[in-house]
Amino acid sequence: MAGVGRRTGRAVVIGGSLMGMLAAAALAETTNVTVVERYELPHGPLPRQGVPQARHAHLLWSGGARALETLVPGATEALLTAGGRRIAVPSDLVVLTSGGWLTRFPEQQFFLSATRDLLDWAVRERVTRLPGVRTLPGRSVLGLRGTATAVTGVLVRDGRRDETLEADLVVDASGRGSSMPRWLDRLGLPPVRTDLVDSGLGYASRYFRAPPGTESFPAVNIQADPRQPVPGVNGTILPVEDGRWLVTLSGTRGAQPTADPDAFEAFARGLRHPVIADLVSRVTPLSDVTVSHSTVNQRRRYERMRVWPEGLVVLGDALATYNPLYGHGMSVAARHALVLRDEIARRPGPGLARRVQRGAARAADAAWALAAGQDLRYPEAEGRAPGPLGAVMTRYSDRLMHTATRRRGVSRAFLDVMSLSAPQAAALRPDVLATVLSPFRPAPLEDPPFTASERDRMIPLFTGKDARPR
Repeated sequence: MAGVGRRTGRAVVIGGSLMGMLAAAALAETTNVTVVERYELPHGPLPRQGVPQARHAHLLWSGGARALETLVPGATEALLTAGGRRIAVPSDLVVLTSGGWLTRFPEQQFFLSATRDLLDWAVRERVTRLPGVRTLPGRSVLGLRGTATAVTGVLVRDGRRDETLEADLVVDASGRGSSMPRWLDRLGLPPVRTDLVDSGLGYASRYFRAPPGTESFPAVNIQADPRQPVPGVNGTILPVEDGRWLVTLSGTRGAQPTADPDAFEAFARGLRHPVIADLVSRVTPLSDVTVSHSTVNQRRRYERMRVWPEGLVVLGDALATYNPLYGHGMSVAARHALVLRDEIARRPGPGLARRVQRGAARAADAAWALAAGQDLRYPEAEGRAPGPLGAVMTRYSDRLMHTATRRRGVSRAFLDVMSLSAPQAAALRPDVLATVLSPFRPAPLEDPPFTASERDRMIPLFTGKDARPR
């Protein structure tokens, strides 16, 4: 943990986002860090300007949660103490996947569920108190200082005054709106290759009051089936702090939800199963409907550039963004920060920036493959179609998903990859391959796998009468 040992050198982190704070935590163990943020940073778990997805469902998969806790010890406990939920997967999750209802096996992985405001605060409150970390809110970064071979700092504007912050390392954590391509052009570097996949997904989210007695109620998720030649529609109920359900609905191009509150339940009723609509129809809304269309998968291939400046690293959404449907953005950010910390500890000095950039690219591979590969299957999706190998892997993934719903070992392998706790190769282990490719196909579950006690808790919700003693 930062705060131990002698710090040498200076680093500047562009952006006070979750990625920026985790990068600062990774650097603070050995370096004096300045975090430059365009907007003011709130004191407490409050909205932060410049986070377009903040009002929608967020989760931190176990692979990212473990990385976060390594970087910022105590953040998980603070999150849970403030009302966040630890959702054991698949035991605390009722989910209709493209392959059917997932059996609720004993815990194989987990995710943390909370509002983005709370999660950002749990990290920010600890990182900003670390020795060697200072924040400069209300400042805009105008560009880089240095050359095509070495970045030496950034130019910052504070009101009408410009100043240069010298740095041995600059970390761009400014998010999907990063100006890095333009800044690199000013240094004389060639354009970065950028991959885009856009399914046209739109989001609509609303808070509801969770019914009494549902404090341990599972998360609920209804997923689209990309094998069907129709727009994909999805829905999620996430339990979050303050006794609320955060309900997020989404649809690809041609089936996007709107901000009309009267259409919210109707859209939910068009999912592959009506359980989310049924639950939403019986609870009290606490907010208006918030919509967003910032869902394009975008990946900048900085790791493939022939020349890369010493002293510059691009991480998080500034490097790659993914359809939020899969919940990987924050988890990849945490793993990026871990790559940064580990590479500095392993071998600082020349070549560090290039090694971190390549390590960050590898850490993004699984999330990118899932998001881009699935989104390309929907009607009118935009992006480069996969080659023959990609088509084979898509067919295998469909069989994997179907088998995972009923076979514990395959479920474990799938969730290990999904949670970013294991590499993609875990889904191709010999034992998993043998089960997935077996001609025997397990019979799917016919109904949502709620437990008897959960169904009892739903009886008063739908009938107004107490459940009879069992």
